[in-house]
Amino acid sequence: MRVATRVAECGGHRLAPRRFSGGAEGCCGTGLNFVAMHLTRQAAIAALTAAGVGASRALFMPGAAQAATGDHLTVFAAGTLAAPLRALDERFERLYPQTIVQPQFGGSVKMVKQISDLHEIADVVAVADYRVIPKYLFGSAGRQAYADWYVGFASNAVTLIYTQRSKYADRITPENWYDLLAQPGVAIGRSNPDTDPSGYQFLLMLELAALHYRLPGLSDRILANAPLANVRDTETELIPALQSGQIDYLAIYRSTALEQGFEYLRLPPQIDLGNARYASLYRRASVTTKNGTLTGAPIVYAATVPANALHVASARSYLALLLGPEGTEVVRRAGLEPITPAFAWAPDRVPVALRSLTRPWPGV
Repeated sequence: MRVATRVAECGGHRLAPRRFSGGAEGCCGTGLNFVAMHLTRQAAIAALTAAGVGASRALFMPGAAQAATGDHLTVFAAGTLAAPLRALDERFERLYPQTIVQPQFGGSVKMVKQISDLHEIADVVAVADYRVIPKYLFGSAGRQAYADWYVGFASNAVTLIYTQRSKYADRITPENWYDLLAQPGVAIGRSNPDTDPSGYQFLLMLELAALHYRLPGLSDRILANAPLANVRDTETELIPALQSGQIDYLAIYRSTALEQGFEYLRLPPQIDLGNARYASLYRRASVTTKNGTLTGAPIVYAATVPANALHVASARSYLALLLGPEGTEVVRRAGLEPITPAFAWAPDRVPVALRSLTRPWPGV
């Protein structure tokens, strides 16, 4: 079984993760580039202000900012997209050698809030739950709007991974998993439902399981073995704990299980949030987080170009690569199920260069 230690990559070297001021992970070289971009951009805004252009308007002048900073494409993305997007970044930089892609990965809610709440700049946003984009970036209740369209490019499903060291590893099956995971002494890891879709999607799956198996209280019994001490911002942070035996099971996406070769539970499609055919059934479940009440929905990864992106043309080219044949294959190899053509929300607002790679969102 392959060890999945998370590190940042920089110039071909593997380095310990660093954190930018916004909380996202990167490597030391990327951090210096980010700082340089910020300082250069501030100088550009000052120059524009002196010329009679307000700083607030300067933030939304992609052409001027791009000329000042050079072509560094900033991508904010879900942690589970790290492997496929890094592979895509390499392809993109070969096609556009003048562009350096600077990805930052984390919980989807956390990443979009860096834009909506902290007003950080990203050229591309890609999340593990399409609903995150309209909720935080479309603007409501007087909040600034940062987007008005998005494309859904892949689907996924909830599962739990385990190792041969896990309790009941030799007995667990798709038929008895819910009983064994509720047994005393089992340790389950999960991600934070307030910052990461995987966290609240796991909770939704448990609610659906209680309905599916007609076992009221099942969710509470299983969650008793998944205390806050076993919660992290993203579920992938707990992979070392699973491998060392500190926890027995880890709630995670099926794509990660496939990509990294873990044993995983093949949950029924009626509860794993992985099949759009059961969308109406998924809506029967709901959970409440610090960000409000969420109902069940099929897991669809989505992307957009924020309105304040500094490198709009490059961002559109990046998404064209993601939605095209090469990107589709990269996504498939990462264990995700590509959606081709991609779903388009507000197709008349999707950039013209992407429209041939999309179709209207089903049911809209």
